[in-house]
Amino acid sequence: MASPTSAVSPGPNFRQLLQPAVIVGALGYFVDIYDLILFSLVRVPSLKALGFTGELGTGLGIILQNLQMVGMLVGGIIFGVLGDRLGRVTVLFGSILLYSVANIANGFVHSVEAYAVWRFIAGVGLAGELGGSITLVAEVLPKESRAYGTTIVATVGVFGAVVGGLVADLVSWRTAFFIGGGLGLALLGLRLGVAESGMFQQVKGDAGVARGKFFALFTNWARCKKYLCCILIGLPSWFVIGVLVSLAPEFSRAVGVRGEITTAARAVAFAYLGLTVGDFASGWLSQRLGSRKKVVRGFLLLTLVASAAYLLVRGESVAGFYSLVFLLGLGVGYWAVFVTVGAEQFGTNIRATVATTVPNFVRGALVPISTVFAWGKTWLAARMGAAPADPPPPNATLGSAALVGAVCIGIALWALRGLEETHGKNLDYNEPL
Repeated sequence: MASPTSAVSPGPNFRQLLQPAVIVGALGYFVDIYDLILFSLVRVPSLKALGFTGELGTGLGIILQNLQMVGMLVGGIIFGVLGDRLGRVTVLFGSILLYSVANIANGFVHSVEAYAVWRFIAGVGLAGELGGSITLVAEVLPKESRAYGTTIVATVGVFGAVVGGLVADLVSWRTAFFIGGGLGLALLGLRLGVAESGMFQQVKGDAGVARGKFFALFTNWARCKKYLCCILIGLPSWFVIGVLVSLAPEFSRAVGVRGEITTAARAVAFAYLGLTVGDFASGWLSQRLGSRKKVVRGFLLLTLVASAAYLLVRGESVAGFYSLVFLLGLGVGYWAVFVTVGAEQFGTNIRATVATTVPNFVRGALVPISTVFAWGKTWLAARMGAAPADPPPPNATLGSAALVGAVCIGIALWALRGLEETHGKNLDYNEPL
């Protein structure tokens, strides 16, 4: 196995990068992110249309979002294993089909129970696209330029949330779901233009190599630790998106923004605009500097600063508040490097399993993160003398978010130390399972 190199990499060969696997992966992730974040965009108006507002609407919103994330945990394992057993391309388009159908169905719901079922199913489908894309791109591009390829996928992909934020402002919540599902179905027409990974084809033909064994990740301590560290470095990203940005209306009131922010749609758009810039910058820097770890560390520290500013600044204008949201998105823009690191840590016979489950376990971590945040808000409110039926005081909301965010960022910085540098690493090898 070739050891990572610290040399500065040459610039990208754009003709080499713009091949079907990269283009379809980027477009697929664009639709994936649009659909993934769509519930956050339409949470308030959709639940209001179903008869749920105020604290009840906020509570149900967290439950529905958590169900989607649980679906992604389940789907991540299913599609990851299938990616190593059936192929990267099969998983890529299978996931697109499932989440497209589920999101169209979401546009027809008339009860919170149906909403919950289809958000879970959509989560299962959304789980497979990113891992399939990143694994395929990492294996078809040469090691000297694969970070540029995964950066294109991630940068184009996260821009889907920006478009989603704009669409949610212009059309009804039902129409927004129909648009997302329709875009996904349209992508299925590009399937025949994408070739399977040569590395996968080679390992598939070797009957002596075990493939897609998810539980084998936990049978060896060194492998298990490496896998867990891959997950933990991503925790701050979904704390920021799933708590700070998704609950932007609540946080804007807590910090006394001079103006009214009624939905999270525009905040999500600004956060993902920052994330788009950050993804491009982090991917480019990791390739140019020859180090994934230095870039991730720098962006984690930026996230710490941005989160502190978001929770501490008082009496900001609406424009100033959205500027802080943009900075939050920029800070967690190491997502492109994060998913690349996961794909580069393991061998071909289990790479899709890792690359698909790692980002989905991070997304699924929003369940305990948001649960602890909600518990902390209630606990602090009680300590401040608020009655159980009263809305929590602003300082309870802000204090709980600060504590949870600090823990997430601290854990990520600790986990980063346990990972090897993978820039320039040869990926054409199998993991002994």
